[in-house]
Amino acid sequence: MKKQFLEAGKIVRTHGVRGDLVVECWADSPEFVKKLKRLYFNEGKTDAGLLSSRVHKGRLLIKLQGVDTVEQGDALRGRVLYLDRNDVTLPEGEFFLQDIIGLKAVDGETGQEYGVLAEVLPGVANGIYRIVNGDKEYLFPAVPHMVKKIDPEAGVIQLLPIPGIFDDGGEEA
Repeated sequence: MKKQFLEAGKIVRTHGVRGDLVVECWADSPEFVKKLKRLYFNEGKTDAGLLSSRVHKGRLLIKLQGVDTVEQGDALRGRVLYLDRNDVTLPEGEFFLQDIIGLKAVDGETGQEYGVLAEVLPGVANGIYRIVNGDKEYLFPAVPHMVKKIDPEAGVIQLLPIPGIFDDGGEEA
């Protein structure tokens, strides 16, 4: 079952003397989170009281209702912010990472099972899928021409691997 509220980022420090907060975004970019009108605490149970947000030096700065001093801001350091999936419209073919973790990884041509998509690691040019099959682990480039189809409803990601990615037995975990 898909989670209604997803982690958007974490408050890491204050900015300035008026209680502005710096957020380390866990979404695609600070610009993505900036578009949201509401953020939440406590896994979506509590409205965070978002008044404004802006991008500054690659990080998101937010202003929350009732947070007007450095001390009030410091008290929120380390708190995780959540977004409501209903507040976001993803482009066709894009998914929340939460929705693809755990998909069965299969060959898009033969149907051979490779394991389960356990994690999406950040890469310089593209993400990297960490696929686990028992005690074996594989790293697969998350590039469009090597992914035939992602189908969270069916619980499957169809891959188009080049020779050698899955042939070598994987890395021992």
